[in-house]
Amino acid sequence: IIGPRASGKTTYLAGLCYYSQYTGPHGKYTVLPLNDESRELKYQAEDTLLKGLSFDGTGNYVHTVDDLNYYSFKIEVKRGLFQPRSVQIILNVRDYPGEVFENILYASKTDSIHEEFINECLMSDVDGCLLLFTEWENSKDDFYSKLMSRFVKIMDEHRRLHNYRLAVVMSKCERGEIWPGRIDPETDLFRVYLKKTLNTLKEGIPKQNLRFFALSTFGVLGDHDPRPNRDDALGSGGRASTLRKSACWKPYNLIEPLCWLNNSHPNS
Repeated sequence: IIGPRASGKTTYLAGLCYYSQYTGPHGKYTVLPLNDESRELKYQAEDTLLKGLSFDGTGNYVHTVDDLNYYSFKIEVKRGLFQPRSVQIILNVRDYPGEVFENILYASKTDSIHEEFINECLMSDVDGCLLLFTEWENSKDDFYSKLMSRFVKIMDEHRRLHNYRLAVVMSKCERGEIWPGRIDPETDLFRVYLKKTLNTLKEGIPKQNLRFFALSTFGVLGDHDPRPNRDDALGSGGRASTLRKSACWKPYNLIEPLCWLNNSHPNS
């Protein structure tokens, strides 16, 4: 799971492990934390998000991977009546700060954490990655387009261009401006707000290995109240998000991108 600063990576993981019993449009899902860091993150979700507090950002640029949390989950997907096949997904995530991702454009081969980041993302036994974007203002489009052009070249250098799936996600889609576009995010979100980035990805990544999604860790207040179940706040690292009403907490689309990455989505 990669993405720029403040794209909600840690909060997404916290919501994923807190909702260990989750029902989505394509079946029921069980999320089991496999290591101490994952179990601790679940407790932090209860002590932080449910109390209306926010996670601090992963931090400033770090110089060693030993400083970073490593999370591991097993996700069991149980299909509906007409899809009896169950699927297991193993999700392994090192929580790199957004600065490492953004530095893809400028990093040199002497930057050890950049090399570690790329090697972990593109190692041969990794099926693909979840890429979170949240800065949907047009002013970010040029930067993201250049960044993704460089990432595509790196994929090609590592011989992963044709055997690596990329789930590109507009996170925090509970925002009123973009919530209506969640059903067809490629057309109604990325083509509208990040058009250059969209075109760069579609030109560089084989069609079968690229899919666009929208997700929201916080969701909205209800089926008949589409206001975001999120408040904006200031954290130690700048912008932060908090849960508005814990009793109404219902994430949107947390699991579906992972199912597609695992080649088990009904529409793969």
